[in-house]
Amino acid sequence: MDHEKRTGGFYLLAAFFILFVLFLYGPLSAVLILSFQGPSGGLTFPLNGMSLHWFANLFEQQAVGDFGGSFRRSFILGLMVMSVTVFVSLLAGLAFRRRFFGSTALFYVAVASLVVPSIIISLGIGVMFQQIGFRPSWYTSAFGAHLTWTLPFGVLIMFAVFNRFSPAYEEAARDLGAAPWQTFRHVVLPMIAPSLIGVGLFGFTLSYDEFARSLMTAGTYNTLPLEIYGMTTNVTTPVLYALGTVTTVFSLLVILATLGGIVYLGRRRARG
Repeated sequence: MDHEKRTGGFYLLAAFFILFVLFLYGPLSAVLILSFQGPSGGLTFPLNGMSLHWFANLFEQQAVGDFGGSFRRSFILGLMVMSVTVFVSLLAGLAFRRRFFGSTALFYVAVASLVVPSIIISLGIGVMFQQIGFRPSWYTSAFGAHLTWTLPFGVLIMFAVFNRFSPAYEEAARDLGAAPWQTFRHVVLPMIAPSLIGVGLFGFTLSYDEFARSLMTAGTYNTLPLEIYGMTTNVTTPVLYALGTVTTVFSLLVILATLGGIVYLGRRRARG
């Protein structure tokens, strides 16, 4: 079998891609490597021994920083944002399948927050809560600020999904005597379930990593990104790198679990 001869353009693009990957993951690899410094290691190269000392140090009492508390807050906040994003995006996708009065204006209002600087939204929501007499907190004002970031993405994804969804499946179910809820439960929902999982992944990861929209809205207790940022000016040991490695691995595990769920649903639907 003859193989097509590679041109110079192929090698040029391949080199560009390699440089892009190095630029993207180079800093992350440095953090990963430095997190395995020995007990007397510092924040820079060269490595002074190799150990898991700083990972164990994460679970000890820290002079500066609240790792466990900030992680729990970010995790719970991410789950809250994910749940609301999936629910509202699904309802919006179903509602916009048919035109209604004001649908165009409502669509632009829903996605307008994507073009507004994040720090402005954070400042505005923080000031609004103070003006109405509520203290900003990670589970109220920060929750609302994160939704202004995740909901537009979720809505746009569901619009794309339903734009390609054939109504013939629903019509066939109705012809067979299925009620509207049965049609949605047994026909529509299984077909869009992988997309809903993707929306949930977007919602969780965007919230879990969000910094700017949490800055003015988290209140007294920091989320994990705020805690890490605050520690950069106080912590002088590789424990900060160990925290970065742990949170990165956790994010990757969430992504892999989500992809696994999508693959499982796809195979289950193919068998059915």
